[in-house]
Amino acid sequence: MILLAGVGIGFAVYQGEQHPDSAFEGKPFKYGLDIEGGTELVYQADTSKIAASEVRETMAALRDVIERRVNLFGVSEPIIQTEEANALSGKPDHRLIVELPGVTDIKQAVELIGQTPLLEFKIERPLGEEKTRIVAAYTNAQEALKKPGLSDAMKQEIILSDPLLQEDPNFVPTSLNGSKLQKAALTFDSLTNEPKVLLSFTDEGRQLFADITKVNVGKSVAIYLDGAPISTPIVREAILDGNAEISGNFNVQDAKELVGRLNSGALPVAISLLSTQTVGASLGEKVLTSGVKAGVFGIIIVTLFLILWYRIPGLVATVALAIYIALMLAIFKLIPVTLTAAGIAGFILSIGMAVDANILIFERMKEEMRNGKDITDAMHDGFLRAWLSIRDSNISSMISAVILFWFGTSLVKGFALTLGIGVLISMFSAITVTRTLLYSLGTHGGGRTVKFLFGSGIK
Repeated sequence: MILLAGVGIGFAVYQGEQHPDSAFEGKPFKYGLDIEGGTELVYQADTSKIAASEVRETMAALRDVIERRVNLFGVSEPIIQTEEANALSGKPDHRLIVELPGVTDIKQAVELIGQTPLLEFKIERPLGEEKTRIVAAYTNAQEALKKPGLSDAMKQEIILSDPLLQEDPNFVPTSLNGSKLQKAALTFDSLTNEPKVLLSFTDEGRQLFADITKVNVGKSVAIYLDGAPISTPIVREAILDGNAEISGNFNVQDAKELVGRLNSGALPVAISLLSTQTVGASLGEKVLTSGVKAGVFGIIIVTLFLILWYRIPGLVATVALAIYIALMLAIFKLIPVTLTAAGIAGFILSIGMAVDANILIFERMKEEMRNGKDITDAMHDGFLRAWLSIRDSNISSMISAVILFWFGTSLVKGFALTLGIGVLISMFSAITVTRTLLYSLGTHGGGRTVKFLFGSGIK
């Protein structure tokens, strides 16, 4: 039954996802960016205006928004994650990493992410020393920029030299932004028939909007999109139902595009592109071919070693190894596991670990036979006494795999996942499959022929 099941699984995997009778029809192997080819984009998130206690939640919201945006465009198996790096200034540098398999056009990928708008609600900046300083900074900057002979680089340096110029002199941001937006809809003014965008907030956003309008009756609440004000309505009364309208100088098509962009997710913080990397399909195919070749050559060498050194037990271990490989490939299709170059390396490493368990068992069997036991008792005691060593080594490997998967980057996670699955399946193949197949041979006694067939080495 084990042999038939192993052959059946292996044949189904061999048939592939295109065969109509295959159990894996429509379930191809999924490959990562380094194999399938694609684009990696690294963005830096501006969290300077976010409270330290809210940064983690904001970055998670940013990841979710970008993931929804990418999924909306049908990119297969995107990998989107956040990371925190230490900047030269000593402050944490929060980044967003977007991997888009199959997308090799960097311009297309950047536009895909960049079309997601940053929606902010701002209230009037109160009169005081801070507003006076900001207005003065703007006035001085305008005078400096009017000097003749200034290049664009020099003008940019003047603007960036004063942190106050990065502040809006008339409005200050609130905690209400695109992350609290539930949906946007196109509507028309009943009198002028001009297109408007109706915004509906989440429960948290509804309460924030109500609080903002309560304390700003008679004042302006500016709606900013991608850093530019698109509407600055005056609050006539508190709005408690969580509905806001955006009206501006745009036509129906512009309003429809804005609704689509907002519904696909407005960014909770601004992001800027740091770096891009493209992996071509031909390079990815070379990586896959090299990995497969390494695996095939490794399996052939291990198989020859097992059969030549351990004879009959080695042949049985080879059959168990083939069943192990079939099971692993089937799991890769069913879960499915996204295979990267590092993941393939983890799979090949797990093959070696599966063989290692068999070697421990066979060496224990040989020791029992040297102590005068017949082959039946040597098998039982060999498996029993080798089990503790196999269990401890596999548990330590599983702990390492879990730690790597939990704390590692996407590259390390691929390695850790395939290694962890391989360790679990190898315990089944090395203990259950190998033991069952050896017992089924029905070998008894301890004669010279039995000792030769079940011994090892050149003796």
